[in-house]
Amino acid sequence: MDKEEFTQILQSKFKIVRTEAGYTQDAMSHTIGLSKKTLVQIEKERIVPNWTTSVSLCALFRDSEALTNTFGGDPLELVQVLSRGSAIYPNYNKEDLYWETLESARGYKLEFNKTNQIYRVINDRNQPLHASYIEREMRTYFDRVKNR
Repeated sequence: MDKEEFTQILQSKFKIVRTEAGYTQDAMSHTIGLSKKTLVQIEKERIVPNWTTSVSLCALFRDSEALTNTFGGDPLELVQVLSRGSAIYPNYNKEDLYWETLESARGYKLEFNKTNQIYRVINDRNQPLHASYIEREMRTYFDRVKNR
């Protein structure tokens, strides 16, 4: 697969990803950074999204089942391979400098990033599960996952 084939495949997935996420065309166009007119043209398969738009879709909706099923895994991994020739995986050990653990229970942690001010919940494998700027939202999510 090359970038051209990748963007053509994404063209047919735009509307599916948008509806899967529960976004309106207005919300999706704002999130991706497109005009609504351009989004409509992509969804009607009249134009192919450019590479930057395709990367944005994969980055912002990397949890999409439609994208995961289409590409057989994390779409950003494929984006990196297509762009750079290989995928680079972050070294999460460096994150200890930025993240403060606020609470932990049953293998889950509620953390706060001291630099960018976001909260997140991670599992026992140090994988982020959910993140938000809203502390109350993250505490509710943390309470839900730790009590499963």
